[in-house]
Amino acid sequence: MNITIEAVRDVTPEVVEAVGRLLPQLSSSARPADPAALRRIAGWQGSRLYVARADGEVAGMLTLIEFPIPTGLRAWIEDVVVDEAARGNGIGAALTRAAVRQARADGARTVDLTSRPSRRAANRLYERLGFRARDSRVYRLPADADVR
Repeated sequence: MNITIEAVRDVTPEVVEAVGRLLPQLSSSARPADPAALRRIAGWQGSRLYVARADGEVAGMLTLIEFPIPTGLRAWIEDVVVDEAARGNGIGAALTRAAVRQARADGARTVDLTSRPSRRAANRLYERLGFRARDSRVYRLPADADVR
């Protein structure tokens, strides 16, 4: 299997279809990404949407987010998903390595990501690639909640 990784610069119908196919495999609550939303991601200064092609067909994606803060450039990997039919072929590893290489080239000292404990294979992959679990908590304020 020939795997290639590319940053999405042009949001083509193929990319829209692929993201539409992949997102439900990542999250049952994710809303479909329309072409305008994908163009916004691809054109956003601090983000890169990557797709993985397996033998020419889009089989996975992730988003790399980078932002400067007083302690340095931060990098965060989000929305990593590989098509169920293509899992186990090194696509997730290739995507993650490409994002880490880019983040380091841009000057990020560390790269963070989160993964639900139920995603056992993904967690094993991240640990195999060198990511280490942090003793930290991630807090989320839902859209329907107010800050008091």
